[in-house]
Formats: sequence, C-alpha cells, structure tokens
Amino acid sequence: MPAAPSLDVDIDRGEGARALLRSIGALPATVADALTMAPAIAAAVPLPASGRTAERLEALATLGAHDLEVARAIEPHLDAVAILSEAGIAPRPGAYGVFAAEGPGSRLELREGRLAGEKPWCSLADRLDRALVSAWQGEERVLVDVDLRQDGVRVVPGAWHARGLVGIPSGPVRFDGAAAEPVGESGWYLRRPGFAWGGIGVAACWHGGAVAVARRLVGATADAPLRLAHLGAVDEALTASRLALADAARRIDAGDASVDPGTLALRTRGIVARAVDEVLARVGRALGPAPLALEAEHARRVADLQLYVRQHHAERDQASLGEAVAAMAAGGRSAW
Repeated sequence: MPAAPSLDVDIDRGEGARALLRSIGALPATVADALTMAPAIAAAVPLPASGRTAERLEALATLGAHDLEVARAIEPHLDAVAILSEAGIAPRPGAYGVFAAEGPGSRLELREGRLAGEKPWCSLADRLDRALVSAWQGEERVLVDVDLRQDGVRVVPGAWHARGLVGIPSGPVRFDGAAAEPVGESGWYLRRPGFAWGGIGVAACWHGGAVAVARRLVGATADAPLRLAHLGAVDEALTASRLALADAARRIDAGDASVDPGTLALRTRGIVARAVDEVLARVGRALGPAPLALEAEHARRVADLQLYVRQHHAERDQASLGEAVAAMAAGGRSAW
C-alpha cells in the first residue's frame, strides 16, 4: 500500500484546505463530530462571492477527500449559513441541514407560519438541530427556518437502505403543524445566485471524493504497467474537474455576468460528475476486485461516492445546459 498522501485538495492555490486545517486542528472523524464542529468549520470557511470562493471549494474538496460522510454532513450546514447570510439573517445555534428536494407523491405546504405535509430526502433530520426547508405557499415555493427538535416534526423510520453514505440517512420527514420562520420572500430561494453557487459546492465535495479514490491508484502501477494508462486518464479527468471548479470560483468572485449562475452550475457540476464517473471506472478496472472486497476504507469511499454523485441529474441536467447554450446562441452570444 502507498503511504498516506496529504489531506489537502488543491483547486486553485490550496490555501483554503490549509486554512481549514489550521483553524480546526483536525478534521472530524465521524458524522457526530462533523455536526458538533459544523459551526466552527463554517466560521473558518469563506462565504461564496467573498473574493475567496476557491478557498471555500478547496475546503469542501478536502472534506470530501477525508471522508464523504463527514463532507455530506458539513456541506449543507455551510450552504445554510451562506443562504442566511444572503438573507441578512444570523444562524441560530446548532447544526443546520437544507431540505429543498421535491418528490412525487409528497407536498409540503406552509399555512399561517406552520408546515403541513411530507418532505423527501431529509438528510440527518433525526440528528440536526435546525434546517432550512422549502415548502409550497400557494403556487410559489418559500424557504423557512425550522427547529427540528419541536413537536410536529417526525422522521419516517426505516426508509434508508443505501449501501453508500450509510451514516447519512436521508429519508422523508412528516411535518404536522411545526412552526417555521420565513427566510426571504416567496420565490427568493430559487431566484438568488447563491442557489447555483451551493450546487457548485456540492460538486467540490464530489471532486474531493474522486481525488481520494484516485490516490489509491497512485503507487500501484509498478507491477502492472497498463495501470499507467488508467492513471493518465484519471489525471486528465481530475485536471478538467479542478479547472472547472477554479473557473467557476473566479467567475463567482468577479460577478461575471457573461454566464448565468444556473448555467455555470450546470456546466461545472456536469464536468465534475463526468470526471467522478471516469475515476470510479478507471480505478476499478486498474485495481480489480481486491480493494473493493478486502479494503474497508476504499470500498466505503467508492460506495459513498457512487451514491453522492447521483445527485447530478445526468442527461436531464445536460438537456437543461443544452437549452441554455441554445438560448445564448439565439440571443447572439456564443457560449464558447
């Protein structure tokens, strides 16, 4: 086995990873540690569009390379703090999640300041203190801040059967009259640029997870020269992913109006997701079944990453990106 590499993941200059480690001393070892440390980590990580967005993405990627369950626990808290900052609201004490997914057969409604209905994909709802939750108010979606410890919040048991991200149960939550505090006006959550920026932060976690999987291949090429070809392809993929994230960070900080934030997020997430798929496939073919069967850490990383990256909507997101590129062309602007 090769020696353990540095935890740092460099997207631009690597300062974000180093600053995170300096600020908190050591990365969280467990999901429980991550939730306890989330406020301190949020204080150490720059907000998006602060002029230091690359540092933010490096911190998220470093968390992903360290442990994807830890990253999956902390990233929503960082996103929630950024959302509240955009709204001019200070976060309450404790660890936050962001529950904004929609699903067939479930609808959460806000009526006179209280929530009624079911929300799918609520990660760690039984362990978080609070969450920013999207709900329907008439025909518009609104965002609210909810204390998850109150009566009227019930996590549906037995819904999580995943083999990846086992420690991040993400089943539905039923709300029955739970009090909720508004965050921004109706429709604000989806319209703001930060919605796209948060999606790019998730992609940084994917990138970090792919880096960690790829590092298992480094140093394992001496006895099988064909592995060098796989290593070269992995380097190409991760370099494209890193450059896409660095470019996105620069555009966000510059307030670049030449690319719509949603289009930037679709493009960046697509490049990173494709790199992740390439890394998983190449490392799997190069190393064979032994690490997946006999190395618990590697097997868990692969399973976690395979599930996490499926937050990317694949061809559906590519179609949305293609629509945006076509609209740019119709307006007399070239995307490339």
